[in-house]
Amino acid sequence: MAGNSFGTLFKLTTFGESHGTAIGGVIDGCPAGLKIDFKSLTKEMVRRMPGQSKITTQRKEPDDVKFLSGIFEGKTTGTPLAFIIENTNQKSKDYSHIRDLYRPSHADFTFEKKFGHRDYRGGGRASARETACRVVAGAIAKQLIKKIKITAFVSSVGKIFIDKPYQELDFDQIETTIVRCPDLKIADKMIQNIEEVKKTGDTLGGTVMCVLQNVPIGLGEPVFDKLHAQLGKAMLSINAVKGFEYGSGFCATSMKGSEHNDLFNNDGSTKTNLSGGIQGGISNGMDIYFRVAFKPVATLIQKQETLDNRGNLVEMKGKGRHDPCVVPRAVPIVEAMAALVLADFILIHKTNKI
Repeated sequence: MAGNSFGTLFKLTTFGESHGTAIGGVIDGCPAGLKIDFKSLTKEMVRRMPGQSKITTQRKEPDDVKFLSGIFEGKTTGTPLAFIIENTNQKSKDYSHIRDLYRPSHADFTFEKKFGHRDYRGGGRASARETACRVVAGAIAKQLIKKIKITAFVSSVGKIFIDKPYQELDFDQIETTIVRCPDLKIADKMIQNIEEVKKTGDTLGGTVMCVLQNVPIGLGEPVFDKLHAQLGKAMLSINAVKGFEYGSGFCATSMKGSEHNDLFNNDGSTKTNLSGGIQGGISNGMDIYFRVAFKPVATLIQKQETLDNRGNLVEMKGKGRHDPCVVPRAVPIVEAMAALVLADFILIHKTNKI
């Protein structure tokens, strides 16, 4: 099975299934001598961890990370960092009823048609459980590029949106609310909406916005490895993501060039930043900002029609412990993938000049 690695110089390869013994990864290309802040890494894992609030899945999984190689006396050695995260709270029996069914909008049908069989327990390799490995690698990447500030937050849930530009938001408020929205009035509405929908056995989608600050000029490799192209790939590889836009995004299509152009200041900065900090696929020193769209969780705790592996349309009802809305737990995943992209490009950038 291909497609399990991400990155060029700073590369992450992940392995494992949601209901297997463990999941894990190998981080290759991390420079030697980086002192690892394990408390910071644990904090990142807790942000993604299930069972953290009343609006997330109630499954309890400690997500303790065990490093097998690549670290000695608290510092990276320059060799591959291998780690595992044991799966300690699987309830595979919750999925026995879908052994012969293809859940709507899941990977069940496509995985079985591609590989000839599938691990139906929680989705196997297609499960969002795999993203815990990305958060581990992202936490390491953040420490490698600690001068860059990476901040993600929930910008919408369902039809409830933040109506302020990110410059007017207090990022210190993000972790003070369980929905990770820095606009506290909007956050309360989001939480209420999630709770209401959860009671009906239904789910909600939403968006996560990410802001990258203090990014050095020159990151990004034309033509095919443009910075925004790699950020887009990183975000679209996250489970449940349906869309990505950076800078002015789709709004640019309704603007005139005279409205959209970012005019220069004497120091090379720009008076506006509709380019989203990237021009020609290369960072220009301005803030990079983008939004990631997440679909509603596909598993519903209500009856739906679906297809079985004999071609019959049958009725099913989801079981198990699932998020009614993934976006609060997706925030650290978005940050982690952004960190992986930036760490990789910073290492690549060092090879471009004598």
